[in-house]
Amino acid sequence: MPFAATLFYAGLLGLILLALSARVVRARRSLGVGLGTGGDRHLECLIRAQANFCEYVPLTVLLLLLLEASSRLPGVVIHILGSALVASRVLHGFWGLNRSAGTSFGRFWGTALHWLVLMIAAILAVVLAVSG
Repeated sequence: MPFAATLFYAGLLGLILLALSARVVRARRSLGVGLGTGGDRHLECLIRAQANFCEYVPLTVLLLLLLEASSRLPGVVIHILGSALVASRVLHGFWGLNRSAGTSFGRFWGTALHWLVLMIAAILAVVLAVSG
């Protein structure tokens, strides 16, 4: 199956987004907030975890897909990047912003790991593009 690795990680990431979204909906319902945060700090953290996911994950998954489509890298590279991406989003969304608006283990390491995956994928994409 073509692009099986990216398909797998995109599927896992889709499930993570659904979980993040469900947490926002549950919090809004329990607080009676229809739009925004209603001034609630915890709800703001949940919304930012979901929004941060939506801001960063699509480009990273697109880069993974393009790297896999190039067929110029060993499949293990896509799996390493994909699994690190999933781990970064779990750290950030469930052990980071879920618990605190400030610095936390999950937020710091989730962000750092995601940025590392994004940087490696972007550099690989540029190198593959210019090397023909």
